[in-house]
Amino acid sequence: MRHRGGRGDRSPLGTWFWDIDRMLLLLTMFLIAIGLIAVAAASPATAARYSGEHHKLAPLHYFWRQLLWVAVSMPVLFGVSMMPVVLVRRLALIGAALLIACLALTPFIGVEHNGARRWIGLIVAEFQPSEFLKPVFIVTVAWLLSLKARDPELPTVLITGGMTAAVAVMLMLQPDFGQTIIFCSVWMALLMIAGTPMRVMAGLAALAPAGLIAAYFFYGTARARIDAFLFPGVEGEGASDHFQTDAAHRTITSGGWTGTGPGGGSAKFGLPEAHTDYIFSVIGEEFGLIACSIIAIVFLAIVVRVFVKLLDEQDEFKLLAASGLAVQFGAQALVSMAVNTGLAPSKGMTMPFISYGGSSMIALSIGMGMLLALTRRNPFLTRSPYVVRWGSE
Repeated sequence: MRHRGGRGDRSPLGTWFWDIDRMLLLLTMFLIAIGLIAVAAASPATAARYSGEHHKLAPLHYFWRQLLWVAVSMPVLFGVSMMPVVLVRRLALIGAALLIACLALTPFIGVEHNGARRWIGLIVAEFQPSEFLKPVFIVTVAWLLSLKARDPELPTVLITGGMTAAVAVMLMLQPDFGQTIIFCSVWMALLMIAGTPMRVMAGLAALAPAGLIAAYFFYGTARARIDAFLFPGVEGEGASDHFQTDAAHRTITSGGWTGTGPGGGSAKFGLPEAHTDYIFSVIGEEFGLIACSIIAIVFLAIVVRVFVKLLDEQDEFKLLAASGLAVQFGAQALVSMAVNTGLAPSKGMTMPFISYGGSSMIALSIGMGMLLALTRRNPFLTRSPYVVRWGSE
């Protein structure tokens, strides 16, 4: 009992605590806390927007719901982070198969919101298959790419490319152009980290502009958003996207460096989705651009922390899976911030752990739990004089 809570604690909880990346966990909890504050700030604007003559929402309606989702997500995050790597891989493979099937059904049986059919209705809630698919798909692709080390003849680029293309087509049918970009970008990043030959990477990079041009001419959603971004005076479907980016830019800059103070913002009431897609703008208005900069630094610190942790990783699967999850996390945050600041077209992209949403919060908790499990290691193991590192001099 004298070792209980110390480094000598060999209980499952004690082992987990000492082997986990506690700094990565702390940064994650910090983002979740910021998210609750941000949703509380954005909730009155969204509640006013969705209240009607016969249906009035309480000002903090979305905050209390987000608090419930956080309470559900925390056990998920800690539970997944305690899993051994083998179980994480199995969970990913099974989850990817089931969620790809759900994604294929979503355009036909899904619930429509704001012109997009991305959610499947359950008895008491709705869930977004693409959000849950991201972490398990990344781990699955990482596992397939890691098999190349065992069998050099295995066509992993074609296999994973076919899977990514299939997912991209299903996402565009919803439509969800933003998530399509995230899936394709992470796949390209994983190929690069896996050491794919430069001629293959150059060929894929050359296809990217061709894909964007094809999307512009044959995919109406992409064309409308690109037109609205490049040509501000565009009419029709793209006009609403331009209105959103204008409102977001006006909101994020109205608070100056220090903000108007909690509850003091007024521009947020003109935002279409203040609690989800444009919550970063609400933070800018009420807490200032300094707060926005701190949040951006926290996101960067999480990604850098993961890659520094992986510098001496020898396991190919763990290296690829953790890298892919970190890239996805950082890319999603970057796209969300770019949309809020007017540097990218509107994409309907939530900010990780900060935006409101049950599907997003639980899916991100699964992904971060996997990331914590994959980077978990005993820091004293390599320092032991009884452990021999063969091949070292």
